[in-house]
Amino acid sequence: MFHSFYKTKEWAFWAYGGGALLILCLWMQVEMSVAINTWYGDFYNLLQTAADYKDKPDEGIALFFSKLIGFDYLINNFEGQPSFLIIAFPYVLLAIITNWFTRIYGLRWREAMTFNFIPRWRTVEDEIEGASQRIQEDCNRFARIVESLGLQVVRAIMTLIAFIPILWDFSSKVDIPIIRDIEGSLVWGSLLVSVGGLLISWLVGIKLPGLEYNNQRVEAAFRKDLVLAEDNKEQYAKQETLFELFTGIRFNYHRLYWHYGYFDLWLNIYDQFMVIVPYLIMGPGLFTGLITLGTMVQISNAFQKVHGGFALFLHNWTTITELRSIYRRLHEFEHNLRRFEKPVLDSPQSV
Repeated sequence: MFHSFYKTKEWAFWAYGGGALLILCLWMQVEMSVAINTWYGDFYNLLQTAADYKDKPDEGIALFFSKLIGFDYLINNFEGQPSFLIIAFPYVLLAIITNWFTRIYGLRWREAMTFNFIPRWRTVEDEIEGASQRIQEDCNRFARIVESLGLQVVRAIMTLIAFIPILWDFSSKVDIPIIRDIEGSLVWGSLLVSVGGLLISWLVGIKLPGLEYNNQRVEAAFRKDLVLAEDNKEQYAKQETLFELFTGIRFNYHRLYWHYGYFDLWLNIYDQFMVIVPYLIMGPGLFTGLITLGTMVQISNAFQKVHGGFALFLHNWTTITELRSIYRRLHEFEHNLRRFEKPVLDSPQSV
């Protein structure tokens, strides 16, 4: 899986050159996120003091719109505070390009795995269970999930690098006994609730990987009978056999959905609680005058960014469960190839 893409000269340019380009794009997006977080402070402070402009509303309204869609930052040779439009438009454009290239990157990875498996599989005389599904479907799903999850992991790491110092500095504005005496309390609090949530998620969803794996086995058996029936319906398209196979699929899905049900219950409760955590910690400071509304919004945004980075695996637990199941099947397939394959004298050239 990894060797065919990252340890071959044929795919080195895509694997490492493409990976470096993705990392650069992600870092630029993270820097724009930091700029937006800074913009939040000025904008919400303006809203907090809106009543000060009641005798000069035109000035206040002009300032309001300049914060949102103004071009002064460009006119003044990139000096001052950029408007939301100046930050957000390049961010959206870069995000579109990054997502497009990430999909191409995942497709190349799938291509590398496919071209590695096919010539090896052709030399195998023994039957390998679900070989066609492993080469066609599992390679595709593995590449797509790794493409998506890998992008999130890199983005999360960069987000943590950028936002942890910001959140650490804001920790000095905590005005709750005991917590205010802990240096970097907001960072440690975010880490604590994220790790705790991950551990609970692991316990709640401990049966999911095995259920996903078993589900794919019954799906493969059903698919195999249907494929064989395309050439010989009398022998393979027996109604009672297909109904029996689908009954097994239905039983597995009901069991899988039940376990996903209580996992989703836990995850939704956790996510809703995390929305109010920064307000519970920082809210009192609004009433003591320690922080302004703009600072509160900045802290809330930075806290969610840091928490999101720490809790990446928690929020992608179902995807990781599916990936673990696919990895297990592909690993077994590679193991069987090594057991049964014969040396390949002439392998077809990749396109």
